[in-house]
Amino acid sequence: MDNTITITLNGETTVIAAHTTVAGLIDQRGISPDGTAVAVGETVLPRSRWKDNRLRPGDTVEILTAVQGG
Repeated sequence: MDNTITITLNGETTVIAAHTTVAGLIDQRGISPDGTAVAVGETVLPRSRWKDNRLRPGDTVEILTAVQGG
């Protein structure tokens, strides 16, 4: 049994551990969840679903973070 899957993360092919959740991916990447939005496929996921949403092989994930500027 393979312990990794391949997803597309922000346009880049990325190999991650199987059974990784959106919350786990955010944590592994060192991204603060504050000001962060995540879409899997064409669906924006509310933060309340990040811990329950396991990524699947072939998923397309976009992680967007708000940046302050002036």
